[in-house]
Amino acid sequence: MKEKVVSALQTGNREGNMWQFKDILGQEPIKEHLIKAMEQEHTSHAYILSGEPGMGKKMMAKTFAMAMECENRRGGEPCGLCHSCRQFQSDNHPDVIYVTHEKPGSIGVDDIREKLVDDIQIKPYSSPYKIYIVDEAEKMTVQAQNALLKTIEEPPGYGVIMLLTSNSDAFLPTVLSRCVTLSFRPLPDEVIRGYLTERLHIGKQQADVCTAFARGNLGKAISLVQSEKFMEMYQGVLRILKGAREMSVPVMLESMKVLKENTGDFKSCLELMKLWYRDVMVFKATQDVNVLIFAYELTAIRETANLSSFHGIDQIISAIDKAAARLNANVNFDLVMELLLLTIKEN
Repeated sequence: MKEKVVSALQTGNREGNMWQFKDILGQEPIKEHLIKAMEQEHTSHAYILSGEPGMGKKMMAKTFAMAMECENRRGGEPCGLCHSCRQFQSDNHPDVIYVTHEKPGSIGVDDIREKLVDDIQIKPYSSPYKIYIVDEAEKMTVQAQNALLKTIEEPPGYGVIMLLTSNSDAFLPTVLSRCVTLSFRPLPDEVIRGYLTERLHIGKQQADVCTAFARGNLGKAISLVQSEKFMEMYQGVLRILKGAREMSVPVMLESMKVLKENTGDFKSCLELMKLWYRDVMVFKATQDVNVLIFAYELTAIRETANLSSFHGIDQIISAIDKAAARLNANVNFDLVMELLLLTIKEN
């Protein structure tokens, strides 16, 4: 199972070695825009694909690049059989260039000049286009962006540059104004849940939690499914919340500290706590088990809802938000958590 999940995370919805727009979940406006541009031969010389990590930017860029270079493209889709497609699928296409960077924290001016600005002056080796894919493009320094700017302003007719980013605000206004920006949107929960249960055969309980936690990000949902630390955190948080009325604050605090040390991601612990109390609030208001994320914990959800007032639950949710803000401001962890746990105990 783990190997299957890891493979899915690496390849998205790709069937075998084929890259197809139809296999990309959601993002219909972006797919339609790119396919229409290819069919009408009005593709831009520069695109910005913007969205959270895990939302499919790289898969979209690769599918577009493969389709652009395909010798037998039909309906905007690459054929997967021609010489160009076979080169692409073997990561050996001479006219599709992935711009990497030496320094982990930034893409410097030398990276852009050597791997893009200078290289784009050389005509394609075997295809109609030279396509450059720059992942984590928000890491380009100001100098690197300025070096790229002239190429974007006066590109050769065969050049296509794709800037993949999780933060388009990091680009200079002059770069933004000369690119077509395509923004990736969160997928509906039912789409992600269906992918996890039907394609990866994940159990409904785990799929529901990972879907809710991913907030529309398929890549994140797949990553959570394969994360042993996430499942450890999930089980630990539930133990604390389900036993909150019987456990003392010092015992709860010690359990929280263990979670923090073991998972290294206490922000996610707080998000999970908030989802739990969201379920408590919803169940108290509707008595509808079908809308719960933690439906399989109905007994504990019902008990907490019966023992808490709407005001009390709202106070707990507010306390979780305050705790997250205080931890971000580097307030002492023990103090922050003690205040939160006291609020939980009192309500």
